[in-house]
Amino acid sequence: MARNRNTSPHDLVDSSLTVATLQDVLFKPLEAGGERFLQLRTLKLEHFKREFNSDKSYEINTEEDIQYLRSLEPTDWKDQDHYAVLGLKHLRVRASEDDIRKAYRIRVLKHHPDKRMGAGEQVNPECDYFACIVKAFETLTGKRQAYDSIDPTFDNYVPPKTITSKDDFFTVYGKWFELNSRWSVKTPVPLLGNINTPRDKVDHFYSFWYEFDSWREYSYLDEEEKEKGQYREERRWIDKQNKAARAKLKKEEMTRIRSAVDIAYSLDPRIVMFKTQDSEEKLAKKMEKKKAVREKQEQEEQLRRDKAEKARLEKERIEAEAKEKELNAKKEKEAIKKMQKKEKKTFRTVCKTNNYYGTDDKSTIDNMAFMETLCEVLELNELEELNKQLTTMSLDDGSLLFLKKADEVNQKIKAERAATSQVISGSKNGYGRNGSSNGLDDWTSEDLALLIKSVNIFPAGTVQRWEVVANFIQQHGSNGKRRTAKEVLAKAKDLKASDFSKNSMKEEVNQMAYAVFEKNQKSQIKCEAEETKRDDDTGNTTTTIITAPVEQVEEAKPWTAEEQKMLEQALKTYPASHSDRWDRIAECVPGRNKKECMARFKELAALIKAKKMAQKK
Repeated sequence: MARNRNTSPHDLVDSSLTVATLQDVLFKPLEAGGERFLQLRTLKLEHFKREFNSDKSYEINTEEDIQYLRSLEPTDWKDQDHYAVLGLKHLRVRASEDDIRKAYRIRVLKHHPDKRMGAGEQVNPECDYFACIVKAFETLTGKRQAYDSIDPTFDNYVPPKTITSKDDFFTVYGKWFELNSRWSVKTPVPLLGNINTPRDKVDHFYSFWYEFDSWREYSYLDEEEKEKGQYREERRWIDKQNKAARAKLKKEEMTRIRSAVDIAYSLDPRIVMFKTQDSEEKLAKKMEKKKAVREKQEQEEQLRRDKAEKARLEKERIEAEAKEKELNAKKEKEAIKKMQKKEKKTFRTVCKTNNYYGTDDKSTIDNMAFMETLCEVLELNELEELNKQLTTMSLDDGSLLFLKKADEVNQKIKAERAATSQVISGSKNGYGRNGSSNGLDDWTSEDLALLIKSVNIFPAGTVQRWEVVANFIQQHGSNGKRRTAKEVLAKAKDLKASDFSKNSMKEEVNQMAYAVFEKNQKSQIKCEAEETKRDDDTGNTTTTIITAPVEQVEEAKPWTAEEQKMLEQALKTYPASHSDRWDRIAECVPGRNKKECMARFKELAALIKAKKMAQKK
């Protein structure tokens, strides 16, 4: 849109006179105050005259100044040089606010229409140049940054791309950077320097100018003022056009600065020197690296020999430490086993001394089973605490504690069995779509025990593992039922999901073993009658035990995983060539004698033979 020039010159002059009246106290309308008031006015006027006359920086050519001011057109105030209008052409951007106000007062004092008319000069209010003075003052005090951004005297040139010498480079580009430093938002602004400037300052200089932030903005060049729009849509359109024009000019300005910085960087002799130094340093490092490689190759052989010797000594030391550690661990393990064996023996002795806390034959036999169960289930610290309590208690209190502890263990076992039974019953009731069962409903406790035992014997990775397990169950089972590998695998997964391999299964096997023992002992019962007499005077207790000799029939106690591990380790430790091999092996497995260890070894040999036969099939 074209600039609106329809403003009347008469209106501009009237508005200028109004601004001048408001800005300076000298030209306020006279008020009635008497002679004293006029004297004060006169004194103030003289003061300002002396102040203006003493400031030599504002001395100008009066004749040229008047000719320039009279050549101004009030309607073209936006294209005028505001600094020249106020007489500050020699200062421009270096002029302070005080300088601008003083210059304005000088102009008003000399060129105010009332002042000139009082001197006999004819003044045309419609096109008087005083309006240009007021507009210059308004611009430099209200919109100075916008006007300074488009200073008509500033040269927006880009320095040349070719320089004849180093001195020319610092002269030409040093001047350009100094001139354009006035636009920087950040201060202080680093300058170009000279050939001797340190590298860190040179790097800082180019880093600053590559990230240069200019405060120049071009709102002074807006084609149309937003407030002149009659409608909101028109004002929005004007604002949009103005912003687009400003952004374009801003982009051109940043491109100009960036291109000049790029040219300076490419021509700067210091940068060329720094790059040469970097290349030389890089080459020197490369040569040093090659030299180090050669020296390393020369030292490698000696280092290798030293390393081999150190490795040998270290190996010997580690082996000695490992042997000592293994020996200590073995001693500690044996000590724990001895303590467990001792506590179990103490517990059995206490129970036996007190007739197993039974009142009749049946309760005595039941308590004997409870005693073995407690020996198997209780931990070492629990067993120690129980022994301490039983040895310090009377017979009645010890009986109550024994039965209470047995009841707690039985409740725990029953809870585990109930959970396991629930899982097994769920497996038995799980039918497929065709109405047939999943093959898990006819497993007896003996079959489950054989399954768990065979899974431990034949670990994962065994060739045709589940066929071997099925064959093992077939050979050692009493019902003689043939099971497929698929059925065995399904049952093993069911047991794993129900966590059936814990104490409940172990306790069930123990109970079954004791049931067999009780059945075989019906005709030959070992009776122990305990007669207890108390001396009322001394409080001592005398016990008489009457024993009827009977034939001892024992059921083989199942081997635990820990006992199996101990047996295997003992077999490795004491080979067949050892003179008293089985005696030493029996000592390594607490709770087992020589005969039981030999029987277990034969059983394992038979299992391995059965496995090999199954693999051949």
